[in-house]
Amino acid sequence: MIEPVESHSLQQRGASRALSLSTIAFTVCFAVWTIFSIIGVGIKAELGLSETEFGLLVGMPILTGSLVRMLLGIWTDRLGGRLVYTATMLAAAVATFLLAFATTYAQMLIAALGVGLAGGSFAVGVAYVSRFYPPAKQGTALGIFGVGNVGAAVTKFVAPFVLLAWGWQSVALIWAASLVFMAAVFWLATDDDPVIKQRRMTAAGQPRSFLAEFEPLKDIRVWRFSLYYFFVFGGFVALALWLPRYLIGVYGFELATAGMIGAAYSIPASIFRAYGGVLSDRIGARAVLYWTFAVSVVCCAVLALPATDYTVRGINGPIAFQFEIGWLTFIIVTFVLGFFMAIGKAAVYKHIPVYYPHNVGAVGGLVGMIGGLGGFVLPIAFGALNDLSGIWSSCFMLLFVVVAACLVWMHVAIQRMAQAQSLAEQALTSPAE
Repeated sequence: MIEPVESHSLQQRGASRALSLSTIAFTVCFAVWTIFSIIGVGIKAELGLSETEFGLLVGMPILTGSLVRMLLGIWTDRLGGRLVYTATMLAAAVATFLLAFATTYAQMLIAALGVGLAGGSFAVGVAYVSRFYPPAKQGTALGIFGVGNVGAAVTKFVAPFVLLAWGWQSVALIWAASLVFMAAVFWLATDDDPVIKQRRMTAAGQPRSFLAEFEPLKDIRVWRFSLYYFFVFGGFVALALWLPRYLIGVYGFELATAGMIGAAYSIPASIFRAYGGVLSDRIGARAVLYWTFAVSVVCCAVLALPATDYTVRGINGPIAFQFEIGWLTFIIVTFVLGFFMAIGKAAVYKHIPVYYPHNVGAVGGLVGMIGGLGGFVLPIAFGALNDLSGIWSSCFMLLFVVVAACLVWMHVAIQRMAQAQSLAEQALTSPAE
């Protein structure tokens, strides 16, 4: 009777160690992934970059880190997260190290491609961590892992001091060294996931071909989850980047104040992701997403209302009215939106290991890729809408359209599933003719 208890205890310790180290590693990776948000300012001044060149440099790691997620997720399913996670961190460390010695814009763009690998680590961690936990606990585990998003705040708070003291090159070198150190700790302190261990014990080899890994992507439900994540993650990243500019342009805030509000928006929204995982395990991911999209629709509708002056023809002459959302109301509503985006991020990933237990890497990678692309595309769309419409709140009009589409699609899909299940139950209970 002692051996099973000891075995179970060892499994729990292994799972806890995998989760804690994966979360720390993802925090380091996310800090590296967003390194250009700080050192890009120094590079822009040094090379005299235009706004377009600067935007491309800052966005390049976000783009490549998103595009590579599906492939890294598939490799994790096949080779195991311990190996792929370590290799990803080392590859990103090499690119970040070489960035410190780049002297031309072209060289920095090439280095940024490699730095983007750090962002792809999310798909690796999701596939790796989920294999250590039963379905009833996967939401909580993946929610805790997602707290690694706070790495962006680490870069925003720490990197400026390093940059001012020793230059932007030192930031790249220290961040690269941190990745190498984390890769070594991760490799030495973690174990292979249970699926990889089982394959080695049974000598079963790979259960399916490489092309078969893509099979679940034919399921329309995968693309529905991707749209959800496009809003909750892509929209969150886009707002984190756009908020300082919005506050300065609309309310006349100072840059330092607007930046601190942007950081204050990012940190709690990352931490609350863990709470979203707990809620998904307790009340179900579907219920959490209903709340997420319903509240987000209301928030985006309120924030989308532009400042308006209008006149009513009164009995004694024209009466002028003015409508405008004050800065305090704007910040409160935006933070509410960020909170529900955070718990929604965890709820989306709660679905994946439940519906696709053998393809978490491929499906999670695709969903993460679409979400990451949202963080790249939406800020560009926000700027374009400003140019086309001349209305600051047009960014929230776009977010309203996206979240409304998520809510309608989810509700219609759930109703159809309920109808299909009801028909199936009726067919089973009806007497045979």
